[in-house]
Amino acid sequence: MVSVKAVACELPSQHHRPLARWSSAELAQYARDTGLVATISGSTVWRWLHEDAIRPWQHRCWIFPRDPQFPAKAGRMLDLYARLWEGQPLEEDEFVLSADEKTSVQARARIHPLEPTKPGTAMKVEHEYKRRGTWAYLAAWDVHHAKVFGRCESRSGIVSSDRLVEQVMTQAPYNKARRVFWIVDNGSSHRGPPSVARLQGKYPNLALVHGPVHASWLNQIEIYFSIVQRKVLTPNDFSSLEALQQRLLAFQEHYESIARPFQWKFTRQDLSVLMNKLNLYPVSETRKLAA
Repeated sequence: MVSVKAVACELPSQHHRPLARWSSAELAQYARDTGLVATISGSTVWRWLHEDAIRPWQHRCWIFPRDPQFPAKAGRMLDLYARLWEGQPLEEDEFVLSADEKTSVQARARIHPLEPTKPGTAMKVEHEYKRRGTWAYLAAWDVHHAKVFGRCESRSGIVSSDRLVEQVMTQAPYNKARRVFWIVDNGSSHRGPPSVARLQGKYPNLALVHGPVHASWLNQIEIYFSIVQRKVLTPNDFSSLEALQQRLLAFQEHYESIARPFQWKFTRQDLSVLMNKLNLYPVSETRKLAA
């Protein structure tokens, strides 16, 4: 039993099997072929693995953090969500915005009209469609006040991104705020020191905060984008780009009327635990994160 469980916790390629993942039947076959047991069935293997919650037939994708400044950058984001900056609480006239872009949002015109749900029958969506074009949907989410700002652009880039910033920073209360923190990723439209100089040159009260590379799961705007994907874009059936734009902008108003700030629960302490678990940084460094 122990030997079979050990094999299950190794990749099939390590045992010269042309497989990506083990199934219980394949593990049983391997055990018989190699003499680990004289006879065994796949159901028996499944029972053994189930005792220790071993499921080699499942997999989950992830990105290994490789930004050398991951703890520091992630910590700044988490502090802002907790209304802190450099150890000091934010004032009432300081705001935190989470911003990004959802690229290649297609308008797909279905060949046959949608058929709404009926008793005992789900909505029917025609598989074939005609492409009516794409938008880049740029949005910013006020983390603590549940306000959303967005716009559709024909393409992403610096000009489009700057228009979103202008849309927000030229209206109250952000135009008169003490500071407005913009949490962004490392996309080309707002990457590095040049973007900081460009935007802060236009808006002295704007503070650009870059997250770690490949850490979109820390950016709250991605939660809003997931809501848009589920509630607006699935199923995707729009007669034109204009119809898609109207739906996206109308949903912003609808969502803002019912929205509440997201209940963000991942803290600096959780970040410290994660870093220790991955063994990326010395314990002394990760302890500082929780201080």
